[in-house]
Amino acid sequence: MATLTLFYLNSTAMAQTAAPSNATTLPSVEVTAPPRVHPSRPPKLRTVRKRLQAPETPPSTAAQTVAGQNATFDQTRDNVVAPIGATSHTMNRQAIEALPQGNNATLDKVLLQFPGVTQDSAASGELHVRNEHANLQYRINGVMLPDGVGAFGQILDTGIVGSMSLLTGALPAQYGFRTAGVLDIQTKADAFNNSGVVGVYGGSNGTISTNVEYGGTAGQTQYFVSGRFLQNNLGIENPTASVNAIHDRTNQEKGFLYLSTVLDPTSRLTFMSGVSNATFQIPNNPGQTPNFTAFGVSNFDSSKLNEHQNEFNQFNVVAYQKSVGEWDTQIAYFNRYSQLHFYPDPIGDLVFNGASSDVYRQSLVNGIQQDTAWRVGYAHTLRFGFSVSAERTLVNSGTTVLPLADPTDPTAGTIDAPFSIFDSNAKTGWLTGTYLQDEWRITNNLTLNAGLRFDQMYQYVNANQLSPRVSLTWKPFDGTTFHAGYARNFTPPSQVIASPTNLALVTPPNAPANTQTPEVPVSSPVLPERSHVFDVGVVQKIYPIPGLEVGVDGYYKIARDLLDDGQFGAAYVLNGFNYDRGENVGIEVKSTYRNGNFNAYANLAWARQIATNVVSNQYLFGQDELNYIATHYVYTDHAQTLTASAGASYLWDGTRYSVSMIYGSGLRAGFANTDHLPAYTQVNLGLSHDFNIVAPNKPTTVRFDVVNLFDTIYQIRDGTGIGVFAPQYGPRRGFYVGVSQRF
Repeated sequence: MATLTLFYLNSTAMAQTAAPSNATTLPSVEVTAPPRVHPSRPPKLRTVRKRLQAPETPPSTAAQTVAGQNATFDQTRDNVVAPIGATSHTMNRQAIEALPQGNNATLDKVLLQFPGVTQDSAASGELHVRNEHANLQYRINGVMLPDGVGAFGQILDTGIVGSMSLLTGALPAQYGFRTAGVLDIQTKADAFNNSGVVGVYGGSNGTISTNVEYGGTAGQTQYFVSGRFLQNNLGIENPTASVNAIHDRTNQEKGFLYLSTVLDPTSRLTFMSGVSNATFQIPNNPGQTPNFTAFGVSNFDSSKLNEHQNEFNQFNVVAYQKSVGEWDTQIAYFNRYSQLHFYPDPIGDLVFNGASSDVYRQSLVNGIQQDTAWRVGYAHTLRFGFSVSAERTLVNSGTTVLPLADPTDPTAGTIDAPFSIFDSNAKTGWLTGTYLQDEWRITNNLTLNAGLRFDQMYQYVNANQLSPRVSLTWKPFDGTTFHAGYARNFTPPSQVIASPTNLALVTPPNAPANTQTPEVPVSSPVLPERSHVFDVGVVQKIYPIPGLEVGVDGYYKIARDLLDDGQFGAAYVLNGFNYDRGENVGIEVKSTYRNGNFNAYANLAWARQIATNVVSNQYLFGQDELNYIATHYVYTDHAQTLTASAGASYLWDGTRYSVSMIYGSGLRAGFANTDHLPAYTQVNLGLSHDFNIVAPNKPTTVRFDVVNLFDTIYQIRDGTGIGVFAPQYGPRRGFYVGVSQRF
């Protein structure tokens, strides 16, 4: 109270003494009083009363000034691409560090704690948002990152995240191309104080991870750099239920650089660059029965297979931001280079699969993205922008196959006379998009956001679409927010995954009937997906229980040419195809609770995605399965009925205790996905404490984590279903210890 009183008094004094800027200032005149003679008196002590004043604020340093300017630019950038009307789930850096494993967890594992995010195997995309396969857009500081070609490696490290928001539902018009969800990552904003962190983390499965990061301010420039090295013996999910996988080692390196310079009070230039390089051994499933004879070998130990895959990814972003009056704009140049190479076991793959494929994929993307917000007045904010990108892809496949003994009867066996075929496809494709939307504040509590988006693709298929988007946000009471929206979406396929296959190379009369000759010799081109999305939801703060917030959201999607991907063969790469029609419907319930040092959350999602009639890349399917799908609505392979996540953390006496959980009712399996796998629950625990060993402001953090506390044995995939080639199990119980030091 004293502090507040002093501040009030000081503010009042300032208000009384402040003069208008246009007031005339009179020169001060000092008048010296004539001297007076006083009778002599004894000295008298007097108490001098000084006017109370608030303590002076210490002058800000240059680094603090730059930080304040950048914080302002961050706010205006958020205004440029504000997700009005979308469903948003946000997790900040503190929440990530409070999870078991903290920022040592990979980004996909952290995302599983968001509502409606389903776990999958690395070979099938790692995760799914609202039962969609892929169709997830990554943005970093508001700039879209184009698709890569990687299957396992993730280019972004969790340690660079300052906060991240998963946007779903009826997205506003500025979001295009990938629309199942948008993961908007904001890099660390508090890492520019000329300090850093170095850490080591490791444990079960031969895991060792080292990381270092440093950030500071030099003049008008903020910078941040980070790097991580990871190796373990569980790079990809184990195909067996055993504790230790066979031939599953991985080495991964990741790096990130951030530079931001304030050019003047109204403009900023930012540069971001990330790189990842990873190698993966493909895990083996022992005890498999050989099916063919190749190069005189008919008996091969499946635990001795030697397949592996290399992946390399790099991206660069240069963004210029300008804020003048009622205008905020950002224009960015981005590029991304991706490379994937799958190396088969030349003999082993032939013996077990009848084909041995050496697959190489490469993608180079260059593009420009521009977004502008214009505050026309109190009631209207116009947003508009465009993006254009060019992608050069190269897809090579060198495959060794075996000829059939009887071309009319594939079950009659093969001839041990392997021969090779080579298929190569290069393409330069273009994606362009532009949008205009108006955020109209009808009242203080009611906002209408309406816009139009136009997208054009020039790839293996040329197509375009004009897409209206509209949403309504209503806040009738304090703490209550309703939203409802509609979006027309246009989703081009990933150019690498849509690359066509030359079936003539493996089909008579150009080649003898062989183990790669498709049962259905049809390869229609992969089409863009067109959909209608409806979304409605409410979020409510429960004031009788301070800190509690609950929400519910429902969605319904109708799609034509629904996009899907699958692993059709031994090579751990995906191939795309379309269903003629698809439907996706779901309900998500979420809750969060915060009370002092205690935080908790819980999410539950029910969903169903069904589709019918495969209309592209039909050769990937058997004739019986294709006929069944043509006359039935089937579940997509990544459809899971119930998905849940929950967690809690508590900071007590300097020690943080945390727990997290994921639940899945099981992904699809069996002929045409008519079955599903058993349900599972995985619980993780975490414990961390800061020790002041070096200095009070440079803590030493020690953490201990347990993954899969109850050692639950469960399958993510069982090797059956559409586009599923091999079984994959969830991780067995693992123990991990880490130490990090600030400097």
